[in-house]
Formats: sequence, structure tokens, C-alpha cells
Amino acid sequence: MSITPLMPVYPRCGVRPVRGEHCHLIDEDGTRYLDFASGIAVNLLGHSHEGLIGAIQKQAATLMHVSNLYGSPQGEKLAQELVDKTFADTVFFTNSGAEAVETAIKTARAYHQHQGDTTRYELITFANAFHGRTMATISASNQEKMHHGFSPLLAGFKYAEFDNLESAKALMGPHTAGFLVEPIQGEGGIRPASDEFMQGLRKLADENDLMLVLDEVQCGVARTGTLYAYEQYGIEPDILATAKGIGGGFPLGACLATEKAARGMTFGTHGSTYGGNPLAMAAGSAVMEAVANDEFLASVRDKGERLRSRLEQFIGNYPELFELVRGKGLMLGLKMKVESRPFFVHLRDNHQLLTVAAGDNTLRVLPPLVVGDAEIDEFFEKLSAGAASYEVPES
Repeated sequence: MSITPLMPVYPRCGVRPVRGEHCHLIDEDGTRYLDFASGIAVNLLGHSHEGLIGAIQKQAATLMHVSNLYGSPQGEKLAQELVDKTFADTVFFTNSGAEAVETAIKTARAYHQHQGDTTRYELITFANAFHGRTMATISASNQEKMHHGFSPLLAGFKYAEFDNLESAKALMGPHTAGFLVEPIQGEGGIRPASDEFMQGLRKLADENDLMLVLDEVQCGVARTGTLYAYEQYGIEPDILATAKGIGGGFPLGACLATEKAARGMTFGTHGSTYGGNPLAMAAGSAVMEAVANDEFLASVRDKGERLRSRLEQFIGNYPELFELVRGKGLMLGLKMKVESRPFFVHLRDNHQLLTVAAGDNTLRVLPPLVVGDAEIDEFFEKLSAGAASYEVPES
């Protein structure tokens, strides 16, 4: 038996992109695909944004990497931008979302242990969450498909029902350090939490000196029409993990925290060789320059409302296929009455439309945030043609 040079952990499809133009990907044979997947909510500025490309090119020609043994003017600049625009007082830069969530978990534990309480180490997490693929982040999820083959899991996580405050409250005990939650579950099916749930978690955290840790790896960075989704719930977290869109396609993540929450993250407690290097900081600063302003965020909300309205009208034409539309901004999900994965494949292979399958029989619709009316019209043409030509596989 021979193994492929790329470790065979992904069932890779036949689409082989070699070039991107705005909201389209071009295959090596020249086929054009409308990209409403955005690299799973990463390419928020599309594939040919001059500001992002220019910033990366300029920085690559100047200085790419020095490690965190030295001062970082580039990192200080981006950290200050994030501090100015969010709840946070301090930022740790990572290379990925999983690393950002790992940092958030460590920060939540360190908060209590720095004060001498070594008994508070458990985070209450929520069913059908996705926090990453490291040992800690798969342990933070109750999804057995991610656990298989990697036992034993790490201790310190309890799973409550998502959007159920009483379920979370029932798991609280002397070992509870805080809550870890996605305000909008992404891989779990584009399921937004309710205001009551998020505000209830904040209240529980305040009353019991617990950390409210948000995983905004997918829903953050303007995706929902505010810079971070927590803003729409009228709360602020203690700790937040961000990644995906923050680099616009360049690998970048960050853990944001208040001064209080980060009191245990002192010299030597955490580190990263690549994290926050000048090239990543140039990409992140270019993204923030493009999206962290009222005009851009308003455009995302407007396009999100129009896309959602048209989707809600559209699904009425195919009541046998679609159940409902949910999400916020340009993070939308089409919950289907049939399995979503075969339909996602059908759209990709027969209609050159790229979306993302998710849990709960949901099709994720994640266009670049710079999407225009022409691309939205093209999306509905392809979606309509795909729905009309789709034959539900026999089970």
C-alpha cells in the first residue's frame, strides 16, 4: 500500500484552483467557480484585493520574520488597533484558529491558578461546537467523529446543550473556570445563540468570577456585520479567539483578553516562534484597514439582509429541499430537509458554485465580504439551476 505525499486526511475533490479573481476561483483547466465558501470564511476580501496583496508584497520585501525575542513595531500596531476596536486590553498573536483557542483555554485556567486556586480548571462547552483539531480543542468538543483514534482526551471539559442556559448552569461546580462558546456555531450548522443565552452566560460568569471565553474564529472580523459578533448581543467577553478572516488568507489568529483575564499570562507562560511575525502583521493590518470602519460594516449588514431575504424567497420554490435560513450578516446557513453534503457536491461539480457543508444538514453560504450585486445574482442563478436539477439520492 502506498500513501500519498499529502497525508490523506482530507477527501479532496477534483477542483484544483490555481488562481483567484475577486469572488471567483479558476481551476488549472481554466474552469471558473463562484466562491461562496471563501476558504471557509477566510478570504473575506476575495482573491485579488490590492490593499492586502500590496501590504504582503511590501512587507515580504522588507522583513518577514524575526521571532518574538525582539520588539515588534508591526505587532504593536495591529494589537493596538484590535485593542482600540474591541473589549480587549491585550492580544497574543497565533498562526491559526486552533492555536488561538488553545491560548484562550490556557488564559482562562491561568486566571484562576495565578490567584492560587488550582481547583478551577474546567470549561463548560457546548454540544456540536467546533473549536479546532488540537488535542485540547477536540477535547473541548463533544463530537465523537473528531475524538475517534485520539483517546484519551484531555480532562477539563464538560458539554452543555447549546443555547440552553439551564443546561450550562447545571454543570457548574467547584472546578468550573468558565464557559467556552461560539456565538454562532459554524461547523455545527450556522446556529446563532439567542440574546438571552449569551447575556445569561455573561451574568453567570460575573456572579461566580468565571471567564466567558468566545470562539469567534469563524464569525469574527466583520463576517456578521459587526467587527465581532459579541457586539450584537450587548455583552463583552473576558477572552476571545479570532482567526480565519483576520489574515484575509494569510495564516493568522489571535487571542484577545481583558487585563483582568490575562493576569496569569506572565513572562514564560506562553509563546510562539512564528506568531505575530512581521509578514502576518502586515496582512492583519491591511484587513483591519479595509473592514474595521462603519461604512464597510454597514455594507456587510446590507448585503447580508438582501442575501437572506432572497434566500428566504428562494427556498419557497423548493419546499421539499429547504427548511429555513439562519445566521447573521454574510454568515448564512440553508438548513435542508435532506442531507446537505450531496447537494453541496452537486452545486460544486455541476454548477461551479462553491459553498460549505456543515452539521445539522446545513449548507454554509460564506461569500467574500466584498461580494457585489453581480456575484449575488450569479449565485442565485447557479443555486436555482442546482436545485432544479437535483435528484435526492436514494437512501
